[in-house]
Amino acid sequence: MALKATIFKADLQISDMNRHYYHTHSLTVAQHPSETDERVMVRLLAFACHADEALTFTKGIAEADEPDLWHKDLTGVIKLWIEIGQPDERRILKACGRSEQVVIYTYSSHSDIWWKQLSSKLARVKNLTVMNLPERLSKQLAALAQRSMQLQCTIQEEQIWFSNGNETLQIEFETLQMPANKN
Repeated sequence: MALKATIFKADLQISDMNRHYYHTHSLTVAQHPSETDERVMVRLLAFACHADEALTFTKGIAEADEPDLWHKDLTGVIKLWIEIGQPDERRILKACGRSEQVVIYTYSSHSDIWWKQLSSKLARVKNLTVMNLPERLSKQLAALAQRSMQLQCTIQEEQIWFSNGNETLQIEFETLQMPANKN
């Protein structure tokens, strides 16, 4: 018998002062049987960082042709493609060809090795952002995971605070690559 997805319900209150975006999202996130709590929480964090009414979770690792999250406009054009983890070069280049903007959030202790192998090959890509969440923070984020969650995320300038009401984490990403026009 095949293993089934675990369902997480999250009420995510977002206060993004940078974009003047203040909204609460009631989210249902399916955790693939091979997916860790850490990865689920990084997906929720990525959602918070790019929150929009049109941003949606996809089938993610269960579907080879979809990212973890995406934002499509009303005509079906992919405005934003978000990957979590360490996708291979071919997948990244395909995503960059299909979407206006691609963001990768990596969080593993092996991210530095992965990035050293790919950075020179991806330096020419103009619509790619790569962010690394230090392993210490991704582990702390994973500790917040529960099947039913009330979460708050506050974003101001380069500061991100992610909280479950009892514990607050200050999230600091390391920027590995940013499009030239965003530096």
